[in-house]
Amino acid sequence: MTAGRSPGQGIPQTEHLQHSPRRTARERGSGTVLAAGLGMVVMVAMALMLLLAQSAVMASRAAAAADLAALAAADALRGITQGVPCSVAADVAARHGAEIARCIEGGGDTMEVRTELLDRSMFGAATGHSRAGPPP
Repeated sequence: MTAGRSPGQGIPQTEHLQHSPRRTARERGSGTVLAAGLGMVVMVAMALMLLLAQSAVMASRAAAAADLAALAAADALRGITQGVPCSVAADVAARHGAEIARCIEGGGDTMEVRTELLDRSMFGAATGHSRAGPPP
């Protein structure tokens, strides 16, 4: 025994260490609810990431269709290939799943083309914009 302490003083009683049955019953299953909530948060985050990735891929496809359509239209404008420049651009865009939203002949034998993909995502249609012409 240490000096100045009475027996049992400072030593926790075993009855205070045990949980009451009432408290244990209220907490039963709380880990399951927490795990289910965390699982839902992870699934929602993954769904959002997939939607954003789909939007990025569609934007890339729209930009590629615009680039190719503008190059084909510029070649037709310069007489390298046959056809009306905007018609040629529309054909090339259609082969890539897009339609021409705007086709304008610029100065210096350049063509400006804006495309829109036929497939739409939740966020709307993806668009691409490109300008092409002879090398400087």
